[in-house]
Amino acid sequence: MSTQAFQGAYLLPLFHAIEQARGDGAYRQLPAPAPASSLATDDAPLGPYAGAHLIRSSYTAGLAHTDALRRLTAAGEVDPTSPWTLLRGALENFATALWLLDGPGRAERRRRALSLWDEDMRNRQQHETDTGHQPSGDGMSGAQRRAEIRGIADRLGLPPLTRPRTHQIVLAAAPTAGLTAVNVGAAWRRPPGSHTAATGPTCALPSRVAIPGADGVHTVALVIDEDQHRPLAEYCHTMLNRLQEHYAARAGAR
Repeated sequence: MSTQAFQGAYLLPLFHAIEQARGDGAYRQLPAPAPASSLATDDAPLGPYAGAHLIRSSYTAGLAHTDALRRLTAAGEVDPTSPWTLLRGALENFATALWLLDGPGRAERRRRALSLWDEDMRNRQQHETDTGHQPSGDGMSGAQRRAEIRGIADRLGLPPLTRPRTHQIVLAAAPTAGLTAVNVGAAWRRPPGSHTAATGPTCALPSRVAIPGADGVHTVALVIDEDQHRPLAEYCHTMLNRLQEHYAARAGAR
């Protein structure tokens, strides 16, 4: 068993990519699709429920998750849970954007976008039910927007909308990035967890926890298993690169 102070060198390529996506204290957004682009053609009949909006939002959310880890690491504030949570969130974000970009055929890409919007409005509808909130003015409720979304799908003759499942999105997006789905799925599914420094090959964190006991206070080092954490970081980096490349190809003028 060996432990070492957490350095996270394997995170540097990912962090460098995130720094390249920052400018003047803000993230550089993906540009809106060119009017004649393939992505704009996908979105043309979807009205306010464009897939590009979801793709760009997912991209920015992935940058924010990863950049939060970069800033925590730079500040020496890494804990045993946040790295897993932040990287899993980023992986989900980048995978969602790739999943929306790479559906097999225009009808499927439109169905995926509308399915994700429908799920978003289902959550809005549930929030309105839970809180008794009613949209002000002429704002549409979540239920009304769901009806509108499903009406668009019907008019386009799309297959039935289905509730997107995160693990299915992650598995489907992996091959698009040139990754093996089962490996990416395994890295994503692994729970974060924390361990004591006596539980095998680990990477010791700079933080320690004092645990009171009958015979005094004991200090226990919290750790991250680098062998498990590194693949997750690498998958995030690969998906981010592929997302940027693929978006440029699909959203640029033809």
